[in-house]
Amino acid sequence: MLSTFLIALREGLEAALIVGILVAYLVKTGRNHLLAPLWLGVSVAIAASLALGGFLSFTSAELSARGEEFFAGTTSFLAVGFVTWMVFWMKRAARGLRDELHGKVDAAIGAGRVAIAVTAFIAVVREGLETALFIYTNFKTVGAASSATIGLILGLALAVALGYLIYNRSVRINLSKFFQITGTALIVVAAGVLSYGIHEYQELGWLPGADAFIWDVTSWMAKDSILATVLAGSIGFDTTTSWLQFIVAGAYIAGILWLYLKPARAPKKDLISA
Repeated sequence: MLSTFLIALREGLEAALIVGILVAYLVKTGRNHLLAPLWLGVSVAIAASLALGGFLSFTSAELSARGEEFFAGTTSFLAVGFVTWMVFWMKRAARGLRDELHGKVDAAIGAGRVAIAVTAFIAVVREGLETALFIYTNFKTVGAASSATIGLILGLALAVALGYLIYNRSVRINLSKFFQITGTALIVVAAGVLSYGIHEYQELGWLPGADAFIWDVTSWMAKDSILATVLAGSIGFDTTTSWLQFIVAGAYIAGILWLYLKPARAPKKDLISA
């Protein structure tokens, strides 16, 4: 529940901020007549994200046991790659995101309403597709669909509420600090997804060490117990973890966190929170 809540909150707020920047710019420049195509583009992006989530779930359910292991493992690796790219992209692009989006809107205005819809679609669909892929793989990692779904709904609801309050200037938060903290937490969650992907490939026999466990605590902590579910939903903990899973996930956390938290050489004013 905690991990899906965090993913939905982080990705949902990013999308909400992007939409807020686009809407505010059109209103500020007196182009309210372009809000309809903008919302159309946002709606199509959301629909595409939901469609991807449905496709992943349907495909996984229709596969054989080995096919499902391959599909789950491969999508896990893809999700880790996307979320890693995403947190670094936001860290790098956040300072100039407002100006970048304003420039894209100005360029699209001359091409008409369809271009505005396309601009909004592209700006939002990246967040949506990444979220759908990462949420799917996280559901597989957690294993408890009901609690994970609750976390997803709560995270998205809070993200929309915060985005609306920030747009209306009803609340002010340090977005740079928010994204740094949630980015750090997402890296930890991604390590759990990476470990799950390795496990699936080990089950296929494509990676070694499937039975070489660094720990096996199932004798006193059942895989479906409340404690195991909470740990799986927060940090991707598994009651049986191989040495290969532990080493690769640990190296990922150590290396990626070091790069992510390393101070920027030339810090500038964060334009998102301006």
